[in-house]
Formats: sequence, C-alpha cells, structure tokens
Amino acid sequence: MKIEDLSARVSPVLYSEEDIQRRVKELARRITVDYTSGDAAKDSEGRPLLLVCILRGALMFMADLARSMPMAVEYDLISVSSYGNGTVAGAVRLVKDLERPIEGRDVMIIEDIIDTGYTIEYLMRTLQARQPASVRVCTLVDKSARRETEIVVDYVGFPMEEDAFIVGYGMDYAELYRNLPFIGTLKPEYI
Repeated sequence: MKIEDLSARVSPVLYSEEDIQRRVKELARRITVDYTSGDAAKDSEGRPLLLVCILRGALMFMADLARSMPMAVEYDLISVSSYGNGTVAGAVRLVKDLERPIEGRDVMIIEDIIDTGYTIEYLMRTLQARQPASVRVCTLVDKSARRETEIVVDYVGFPMEEDAFIVGYGMDYAELYRNLPFIGTLKPEYI
C-alpha cells in the first residue's frame, strides 16, 4: 500500500508536518534552557540528560527532539504493553527494559501520546524505584479527554481535548500510518 493511500484514510489533519517540527523545536529549546540554565538538572555528577523513548510510537518524536537540542543527551529505549483481551483496564507490563542503570541520572520519558495515563503512571513508579536524580515526562500529544489517572506531564507538544483516534508521526493503527509526516484523525471506516 502506498503512503498516498494511507494519507487518504486520515481526515482531518490535526497537526501538519510543519506544525510538528515547529513545536518539537520549541520543546527542545525549553528543555535545553531548563536543563542547562534552569533548575531541572539534579544529577550530582553532571551527566547528560537521559531520554527514555517508549517504543514504538515515540521513536520519531524522540529522534527529532534529540536532534533539536543543542546540548548533550543520551537515550535508551523501553517498551511496555497494556494487557488486552478483557483483562483489567490499566494493567501494563514491561516488554523491553532499559539497557543501562539510571540511578542518580536525570531521566526524561518521551511518549508520543498520553491518554488514560496508565502507561506513564506505571513507568514513573518503575523508574523512580531505580532512584534516578529526577524523572520528567515529555509527550507530543496530551489527550486529556481519556485521562483516568492523575499524572504530571512536564512538557506537552499539543494538548488534545477531543477523543479522536489519531495516527501519524509514529502513532499507528494495526502498525500502519507510523510513517505519515503529519498527525490526523483516522476515518472511522478504517478502524
């Protein structure tokens, strides 16, 4: 299937490629200021900020964000999965753990979209148990309409009030649409 065919299944486009790149650069500038001249950095050894990318959806966002930061950063990858097939809502399991220890490090979880909040809540508990210097959260889309748990999101690209199923720029439906350069609503007939 061609990307043009996938693009035709998405309407409306909520955030264009230009909107996304502009917002990523704004987030990168803000994070850089907070960790270089602000009070966000807590690592007593002064190591670079460790970006923790939640696979697979946040991969594009994290790559663009890291490239836009004019400061030293490191990154690692983690993968989690929500239990399906009728199990308890909010049940999350770790699929792929980090490759390195985070004790004493400044850590920033990078997520593509936060909706119910269960995944971030689980990751915050899991990572904080490893005694990092700090843990913050950066998401491209904060879909508050579906929030079921209280969480703090430190950096938000786009707040989203409506409960639409969105795809593109890393976000998928059945593993498709991740490579679209924009974010839009998947037409109901394709869900």
